[in-house]
Amino acid sequence: MNHTDTIKQFLIKEFLPDITPDELDADHDLLTGGVIDSLGLLKLIAWIEGEFGVAVGDTDLDPDNFRTVAAIAAFADSAQRQRLAGI
Repeated sequence: MNHTDTIKQFLIKEFLPDITPDELDADHDLLTGGVIDSLGLLKLIAWIEGEFGVAVGDTDLDPDNFRTVAAIAAFADSAQRQRLAGI
């Protein structure tokens, strides 16, 4: 399972229990679409840190990093690469 599938599964379980992974478009705006509110964003960030073993720092808290499944996956990939590289 790649990051996109893992992220979709989490979002569906926590925020969208009535849809399937195929119905959640990777480019759907989760923030303006009302899927994730500010409390949900905190839950998502805590999950990302635990699931992918990365720290989400203050400079990472740009809403665009968490706006879509694709953006979350790209952020997680980048954070993991930086962690592995010791950056």
